[in-house]
Amino acid sequence: MSTKTTFIEDITNGYLSKGESIILGGAILDGEAIADVPVKIPLKTLNRHGLIAGATGTGKTKTIQVLSEQLSSFGIPVLMMDIKGDFSGIAKEGEEKSFITERHAKINIPYHVSGFPVELLTLSEQNGVRLRATISEFGPVLFSRILDLNDTQAGVISVIFKYCDDNTIPLLDIKDIKKVINYITEEGKDEITASYGKISTATTGTILRKIIELEQQGADLFFGEKSFEIDDLMRIDENGKGYINIIRLTDIQDKPKLFSTFMLSLLAEIYQQMPEKGDSDQPELVIFIDEAHLIFNEASKALLEQIETIVKLIRSKGIGIYFITQNPMDIPSGVLAQLGLKIQHALRAFTANDRKAIKQTADNYPTSEYYKTDEVLTSLGIGEALVTALNEKGIPTPLVATMMRAPMSRMDILTESEIQEINSKSKLVKKYSEVIDRESAYEMLIKKIAVAQEQVSETQDQKQENSEPSTASVVTKSVLKVVTSASFIRGAFGILSKMLKK
Repeated sequence: MSTKTTFIEDITNGYLSKGESIILGGAILDGEAIADVPVKIPLKTLNRHGLIAGATGTGKTKTIQVLSEQLSSFGIPVLMMDIKGDFSGIAKEGEEKSFITERHAKINIPYHVSGFPVELLTLSEQNGVRLRATISEFGPVLFSRILDLNDTQAGVISVIFKYCDDNTIPLLDIKDIKKVINYITEEGKDEITASYGKISTATTGTILRKIIELEQQGADLFFGEKSFEIDDLMRIDENGKGYINIIRLTDIQDKPKLFSTFMLSLLAEIYQQMPEKGDSDQPELVIFIDEAHLIFNEASKALLEQIETIVKLIRSKGIGIYFITQNPMDIPSGVLAQLGLKIQHALRAFTANDRKAIKQTADNYPTSEYYKTDEVLTSLGIGEALVTALNEKGIPTPLVATMMRAPMSRMDILTESEIQEINSKSKLVKKYSEVIDRESAYEMLIKKIAVAQEQVSETQDQKQENSEPSTASVVTKSVLKVVTSASFIRGAFGILSKMLKK
């Protein structure tokens, strides 16, 4: 039996699927695409998370597009964090070109064009569905980890949340938490000390500085109401396609703290609200996190632990998370170990460090009798990738070089007028466009301070009134003074006259 025949048999058996599956493309051996050997990923394994890696320009974005299109076609909603801004074209039909049809002919996969239902979301002031969350929704533990606080500082945050809960003071936005910190340090210091213990002003000062740092990265736009509801990510259109929710993040590339804050809060919220699904036939939602290194490079140890924990647990809720980055080494080993599907596009070896990274990357993939992995990694063409996944039994599939199928949608960004068209038809844009600034900690504490100051003023006035003499008493004292003086004079003159008579 020839090597090619054995290869076809091994890959075909390795990627068999009894249930529904998505097709990534066709197998490649010795640089040649082989027809009728599709690389298929079972839907039921897509909540086991994944990695899409490769150098710039090797086809990562198109791979995400292909995955998102097929997920949507099966009625599975997608959330895409689009930092580069090159993903929005999925809303419009693609164009059938000769190089695309030739590619598909090589792997014998039919090609047709299609657009998909899209919602455009934003963390900033860009046009789209506004994403917000309240400080209270974060809770003291998550909020402390985002700020990278030590145990003492985190304890103060817990006291702040407890004080606000005990006194029914909503913590909604940045100005609320800043006002509470100022209050417990100044006007409310005695109240806090009596009920919760003494708090160091040095500690509150450090916390306040870290909050201001977060605020400078745009957190004042993110924290507040109306809070985004997770159910709005799970929508299906009238044709049974899952909505592809694209978060436009092109203006926060230099704000990694805000990006990681949002991502972690979103994952935590999804985990808390979604019911347990167990071993379901397909995921409830698939999340793609582009430029994942922006999260991990800036994350504290506590934040990394939190991300790793959520990645481990959230798959039982039917949620799949896919990290997109240039090099798999950008992903912490604890997270990398949780990823079932790995799609590795080409890497470039320009330096000794690059070659070392390629060797480390190759070691993260299953060994193969058909490929020298480290060599293949540098020789893959655009739109080609090494793939390994999990089969329906959770067993890793054989490593296979794959010619990826082309997206059915537009492989380019939307124009501003097309973006406006999508937003004008969106029910979610209307739902979340209103900024709500109801009475919360900031306003309530200002009132409390004002009332306290008024009471102090009234008390001082009362004391002053009691201590100041009345007009009658002043007159009486003046008369007595005069009488006493006259008596003294008379007495003095009496003594003097007696002495003169002698």
